[in-house]
Amino acid sequence: MRVDNPRAREYYLNEAFTESWSTRVLERNINSLYYERLLSSQNKREALREQEKMEKIQPVDLIKDPYVLEFLDVNMQSRFSESDIESAIISNLQQFLLELGKGFSFVGRQYRITTETKHFYIDLVFYNYILKCFVLIDLKIKELSHQDIGQMDMYVRLFEDRMKTEGDNPTIGIILCTEKDQTIVKYSVLEENKQLFASKYRLVLPTEDELRLELEREKQIIREQIRSEE
Repeated sequence: MRVDNPRAREYYLNEAFTESWSTRVLERNINSLYYERLLSSQNKREALREQEKMEKIQPVDLIKDPYVLEFLDVNMQSRFSESDIESAIISNLQQFLLELGKGFSFVGRQYRITTETKHFYIDLVFYNYILKCFVLIDLKIKELSHQDIGQMDMYVRLFEDRMKTEGDNPTIGIILCTEKDQTIVKYSVLEENKQLFASKYRLVLPTEDELRLELEREKQIIREQIRSEE
């Protein structure tokens, strides 16, 4: 009852019932503004008008930005690697699946794809039974770079060629990074490719005000993009 937004309240009620959320999970999702982050990651024009899409679900509808991974319990004061984050995710896989959202199932870690000359290893691979497609995740402990985008683009193309089966929809690639420069996003294949995404992650649970400010910054970027298209 303490959720003021009636649409958010209805969302949490429905999800808690259909997904069998525990009290702890419900509390965490409310505190991390799960509904607002999901809404801001959906169709941008609709999100700005505070409306929800009624059409068939698309990949962008399931991608959040940022992802809040405080349950990994990574010590921010110590040095850690991408492998440390990956190991923490595997150790807390159930919570990570809940943060990812609906329909995700785990496929593999350091998933190997072999070509005629080389082996490539993808950090994490999932399958989403709602979208009916594979979802590749690459973890970065630094700001997003062109090289990161190019690497994920290659992984997705390899997966499409060698792993996707009949009936699967196009593979999705998500780069989880600590920061992303909007200039790099704008002038890279992320701008036009509807199957590639870059999202920030937070290793501590931000305050409600911090999350709202972060979401507002994302919305402002979207507004500017929409103005430039008109």
